[in-house]
Amino acid sequence: MNIVLIGYMASGKSKIGVELAKTLNYTFQDLDNAIEKGEDKTIKEIFSDSGELYFRKKEKEYLDILVKNSSNTVISLGGGTPCYYNTMESLLANKDLKTVYLNASIPVLANRLNNEKSKRPLISHIKTDELLMEFIGKHLFERGSYYNMSEVKINANGKADDIIEDILLQLF
Repeated sequence: MNIVLIGYMASGKSKIGVELAKTLNYTFQDLDNAIEKGEDKTIKEIFSDSGELYFRKKEKEYLDILVKNSSNTVISLGGGTPCYYNTMESLLANKDLKTVYLNASIPVLANRLNNEKSKRPLISHIKTDELLMEFIGKHLFERGSYYNMSEVKINANGKADDIIEDILLQLF
């Protein structure tokens, strides 16, 4: 079984994914890393050179390849991945995987993202904490229906160990 971690930027998908994979003796795959390796560019460069629509198409292509060629793998998606190209529907139709939504609050996300703006093309232009929280809130409103389709929903505001324990309790 594969486990696909879904959630907003900085919800902990990569950090939790690595630790969850270790705990389960699974492989870990980060979709953004797979895209960067395959395209030989950073996500920021892909956005800059080719735009978001191109990136979203590539994201779906690489996700389909990862899912098809993986077993006993924890896969972390980009924050927007579930919202394009019927991605959630195809993930939910795949009986060989479970989707897990890491749900973190707006203040927690803003706090985590504050020092990462330069690495995050979607928020690199945002100047104040207030504007960042508004941006996150708007995005969560737009993306929430996709995220909430996940089979498992986890409060991701706490410590990594507690989050992993919650995931394990709900999955197994």
